[in-house]
Amino acid sequence: MALFEYQCKKCGVRFERLQRKGGPMVKQCPECGGPVRRLFQPPGIIFKGSGFYVTDNRRSSTDQTSETKSEPSEQRKKKENSD
Repeated sequence: MALFEYQCKKCGVRFERLQRKGGPMVKQCPECGGPVRRLFQPPGIIFKGSGFYVTDNRRSSTDQTSETKSEPSEQRKKKENSD
């Protein structure tokens, strides 16, 4: 079952109906009997968990190891010896 919102074209009244998705649409306003149109609403989606924000998924320790792997092995050895 889904909640659909309708608006009357004649009197402007807005109302909601709980209906099946494939069921028949409401065609008349319950107040004045005028024609109605169905209004579209954004879906109610809630994103939970990590990975949905910029601060969640950038510059991890794996990024740092990939930088060191790209260096030639001789340069890495020189860096290690100088430390």
